[in-house]
Amino acid sequence: MPGTTAQTPREPTPSPPLPHLSSRAPAAAFTGPLGRPLGSGAVRLTSGLLADWQQRNREVTVPHTTREVERAGNLENLRRLADDTGSAYAGRYPFLDTDVYKTLEGLAYVIAQTETDAGDDLPQEAVEARRFYETAVDLVSRSQRDDGYVGSAFLGTGALRDPWSDLAWGHEMYNLGHLTQAAVAAARQLGDTRLLDVARRFADLVVRRYGEDREPAYCGHPEVEMALVELYRETGDTAYLRQARLFVDRRGSGALAHTVFPPDYFQDHVPLRQLPSVTGHAVRMVYLAAGATDVAVETGDTDLLLHLSALWDDMVAAKSYLTGGLGARHSDEAFGDRYELPSERAYAETCAAIGAMQWGWRLFVATGRADVLDTVERILYNAYAVGLSLAGDAFFYDNPLQRRPDHEQRSGAESGGEPLRRAWFGCACCPPNVVRWMAQLQDHVAVADETSLTLGLLTAGVIESPALDVEVRTAYPFDGDVEITVLRTTDGPATLTVRVPGWASGARIEVAGAAPTPAPPGWARVERRWSEGERVRLTLPMRVRVVGSHPYVDATRGAAAVLRGPVVHCVEQHDAPAPVDDLVLVGAREVTPPGTDDPVLRHAVDGLVTVRVPVADDPYPDLAPYPDPYPDLDPDREVEPGAPATATAPDVVAIPLVPYFLWGNRGPAAMRVWLRRS
Repeated sequence: MPGTTAQTPREPTPSPPLPHLSSRAPAAAFTGPLGRPLGSGAVRLTSGLLADWQQRNREVTVPHTTREVERAGNLENLRRLADDTGSAYAGRYPFLDTDVYKTLEGLAYVIAQTETDAGDDLPQEAVEARRFYETAVDLVSRSQRDDGYVGSAFLGTGALRDPWSDLAWGHEMYNLGHLTQAAVAAARQLGDTRLLDVARRFADLVVRRYGEDREPAYCGHPEVEMALVELYRETGDTAYLRQARLFVDRRGSGALAHTVFPPDYFQDHVPLRQLPSVTGHAVRMVYLAAGATDVAVETGDTDLLLHLSALWDDMVAAKSYLTGGLGARHSDEAFGDRYELPSERAYAETCAAIGAMQWGWRLFVATGRADVLDTVERILYNAYAVGLSLAGDAFFYDNPLQRRPDHEQRSGAESGGEPLRRAWFGCACCPPNVVRWMAQLQDHVAVADETSLTLGLLTAGVIESPALDVEVRTAYPFDGDVEITVLRTTDGPATLTVRVPGWASGARIEVAGAAPTPAPPGWARVERRWSEGERVRLTLPMRVRVVGSHPYVDATRGAAAVLRGPVVHCVEQHDAPAPVDDLVLVGAREVTPPGTDDPVLRHAVDGLVTVRVPVADDPYPDLAPYPDPYPDLDPDREVEPGAPATATAPDVVAIPLVPYFLWGNRGPAAMRVWLRRS
């Protein structure tokens, strides 16, 4: 509750001993049972939805984001230190530097791809991206203090507070985390180590202050954990891995000052290894879990990995929305109780979707579980994709599954709001996060080792691996045909493994022209001596599916939703013959052929609905929410068995149900994912 003070700190849970690591061991590859992730140099998206998203990111979202970051004063906050301008810090939040860092992380990918493809003939957006990148890297580098500290909110004229004075809310190590991820991306994508030098000096300062036998503290907002592990992978310096594990194992000791929100908001009420369910601020939780998964992988901590897998399963089963969105409560941007999943008040922050995909990808690589990628895919095409407008220059912060006609879009504590997506926010953590994740989608498609290639996400592209090079042709997620052509092979047998989504019952696979065979959900594995030009064809049944919810989810009990493949659909008032709250879903079917070039309606399906006609002429007089007596429960009304509710009930009509991620692109209107069944 507000004003809660820090509890007496508990001793952190003892960590299992680390395996022997020299002070500068070679960085371990992030490798799991199916292999190691294939990065940007090995995977190129060529067509289809994900490739289109990346093109929009380069041409629209990146230029928009760099302009807004500059307009908001984020670069000026760094310039005031680099050039000693004497100006005050602009903004109310101490983590605004991360808007620059997340943008830089995305730009490292965008610049590498754009400048390679375009050569000397760069489009204007590429020139502007490079200009922003060079300016920001210079300002970050020159704003660093002699001891390694970086943070414009805590230095210079008008600083918000003193460095290290408020670990619960200061976000200083959260800032370090995003700086480090940008630095590693710049080093790997561009061969530019300027930011890496800055990040290492800052990380070394953190190790000196909070390392072993030092102050047993940690940041109020997890994020630095996964960044430190990545810094270890990049540099081989085991001090960063040790520090990441210290931060994971210290959390839950109660060392933070728990003001404004209670300890569980910070995941600081019990140690992570004892946490029974994901809890608290959703973004903090999934970032912590992602970093802890990295720690478990690199230290061989199987007990921690098993516990994280159990937390993931519980989250998916009882604390995630149909769209994959996370966070049921606006007040603290937090998970609710199990099955507390209100549709119209779903917070489902875009950053939480990104953090969940980061965790899920790591968990998949570590365990090889196909079902984990099923959830990552569900988040990608729904809870994440909905956060960006079709045009690419406006954003949702929270992502409800229902919009009332009078709803205003807000980002937490702001007063007032706008009807739909916004160009920017006072707390703009989500837009740059969208940019960086969009830029690195290809890094989350496939894993491989010396004798196998595993396709985790089904998307069109060219993939190179030690065992096989392949080209994938598909219009997934809107089409279920996936054709894989072998471009290069090596001597000896190799295994090609393709994920069959859990919803795709009845899938079939055809290898090199042989008769198709069943491909149950999970992994379809083909081991053989391959020849160049051989094809594998996976056919997924893209039936329109009507689903219900667990009976414990009170908010959607008695309602149904429509999916096709991994894509959740919804109804917008634009397409409805009556208020969406009065529609009763009786079924759904695919639209064949689509019959429109409208980008919102192009992939719609037909929802079969009736309009709920009440028995009484005016069952809700004066907008009474609880009419008494309830008009449909008239004990004296005689109804023949099988007769419709009223003689005036309309016939079943077909209306377009559009992909949820495309809602809100045609102007303000009511929207629903879950429709009444009676």
